[in-house]
Amino acid sequence: MKIGGIDLGEKPLFLAPMEDVTDPSFRYMCKKFGADMVYTEFISSDGLIRDAAKSVAKLNISDFERPVGIQIYGHLIEPMVEAARIAEAAHPDLIDINFGCPMKKIAGRGAGSGMMRDVPLMVEMTRRIVEAVKLPVTVKTRLGWDDENKNIEDIALRLQDAGIAALTIHGRTRAQLYRGEADWTLIGKVRNNPNIHIPIIGNGDVDSGPKVCEMFDRYGVDGIMIGRATYGRPWIFREVKHFLATGEVMPQPSIPERVAIAKEHLAKSIEVKGEYVGVIEMRRHLSNYFKGLPNFKQTRLKLVTSTDPAELYATIDSIAEVWGDFDVSSTVPAPLSHDI
Repeated sequence: MKIGGIDLGEKPLFLAPMEDVTDPSFRYMCKKFGADMVYTEFISSDGLIRDAAKSVAKLNISDFERPVGIQIYGHLIEPMVEAARIAEAAHPDLIDINFGCPMKKIAGRGAGSGMMRDVPLMVEMTRRIVEAVKLPVTVKTRLGWDDENKNIEDIALRLQDAGIAALTIHGRTRAQLYRGEADWTLIGKVRNNPNIHIPIIGNGDVDSGPKVCEMFDRYGVDGIMIGRATYGRPWIFREVKHFLATGEVMPQPSIPERVAIAKEHLAKSIEVKGEYVGVIEMRRHLSNYFKGLPNFKQTRLKLVTSTDPAELYATIDSIAEVWGDFDVSSTVPAPLSHDI
């Protein structure tokens, strides 16, 4: 599969862009475990053109992550075009447009999946961004606004005509948010439309090697994006690739293995963001590495309240000492609630 000149090989796996999750340290871990393509957290076009510190910080990418995409969102064409140019100057491998976020604060302003209520504006915005940058431009979106407006087949054709290099489709409508099961039927219809010539990447409820294999085989998608199932589980990419290669389900990492992974993740977070912020922003990840451990409440409390790196490393080490022999076969983390 290729996106523009980016060769991702056969059956590539993508890390979904997720706000407050896919920061540089988490992308590093997912890349290490086999993600073929990663994305930044989504970045506000308004924040970029105002030079807001939080938005600009999200442009921080490294060569280790490549290929890496920067995702932007907004509801007005001119700010989005300017934001795309700013993002391009950070030298990602592609620019991704967020037409999929269902959250009220985004979609309610007409950005994210809110753009699905104004398809002509969506298409024109996309065309203008494609014309403004030299990098490949891709889009992530949903099946439609609600059950009465599942218009992704028409949208896909129009976005293709606007010049995008690939399309990722999440198998829910905006109205569903993350409720119910993702419906891959329309994703498959888009992929198998003879007039579609760009790669189609499927997304939604993919959480295991067998599930990924099923989606590839049943719907013929070119790639699969994994979002919520990566939370507390960056090794899922290794699991999936092992299953695709062998047909065997890889055992979950042992507690000592998870301790080593958590410590490496923490070290990377501190390296990128400094001690205080690096520790604070690891809280959302650390306890999820150890979901399912019995009598873990007090240790979890330490993981999410400590601000001292040495104390935090010691707490993580203690997990291997106390729970090192725990059977982890059933400890698959609960999915995150807001991949986009």
